[in-house]
Amino acid sequence: MFPDRLARAQQAIAAHLAARLAGLPDQPVVHAMRYAVAGGKRLRGFLVLETAALHDLPVEATIDAAAAVECLHAYSLVHDDLPAMDDDALRRGQPTVHVKWDEATAILAGDALQTLAFELLAAPALGPAERRVALVASLARASGAEGMVLGQALDIAAETAPRPLTLEEITALQAGKTGALIRWSAEAGAVLAGADPAPLRAYATALGLAFQIADDILDVTGDADKAGKALRKDAVAGKATFVSLLGLEGARARAEALVAEAQEALAPYGGRADVLRDCARFVLARES
Repeated sequence: MFPDRLARAQQAIAAHLAARLAGLPDQPVVHAMRYAVAGGKRLRGFLVLETAALHDLPVEATIDAAAAVECLHAYSLVHDDLPAMDDDALRRGQPTVHVKWDEATAILAGDALQTLAFELLAAPALGPAERRVALVASLARASGAEGMVLGQALDIAAETAPRPLTLEEITALQAGKTGALIRWSAEAGAVLAGADPAPLRAYATALGLAFQIADDILDVTGDADKAGKALRKDAVAGKATFVSLLGLEGARARAEALVAEAQEALAPYGGRADVLRDCARFVLARES
């Protein structure tokens, strides 16, 4: 069931983004935007649509929010790949945006995707104005200096720190860098429905940390061709990861425990949340 639901979400988000970007000027920056949002798992957008479905909201009433978080995530990847950041040449098996075009185009494309995310959240189809404002405000917090950007800044600082990060420090770092957007995505369905987001917040907090631990495991054991990006860079840089701190088996055990925690958090929804439970299991089984 989960693979089919994920595939449908991917198709719906891709079609919506294509339609939204179709009317923009025929310029390199727009081509770079389309390139940046193409492909990927679209897990964050899926979480928006699936948690909204838990509250009986149809896709057409929530697709703008799903597309918004995918634009925000794509912008973060474009900027994260830049020479001044991670300096990566490959993303999703393709040349990164600054490699395919140039650094200036990549920066501008990322900027434009970030602003498009908030434009999408203003769409009337998402419902009452107060709920749209709540989504805008919460995404700003999740993606800014309290969330994703903070995590990225801490990650960069760790590269020149006098000692490796502790387990507590790396957990806090990843709660921002990876976890904040995942939490926002899982809570969005409840916010759109005017429902209590607490169970989904608990689910997503555990899911986001499991996702990052799985990434660290993939960086050690994965296949670069399947992952679509360079691997083992953290080990070469001497950066602390969940694997370096817990060991491979310890990291796997911690991720398994987090998946169980995420699944348990969905108890209030009963069997209706089985797809989200399968999503938590997918986080560990993925190869990219």
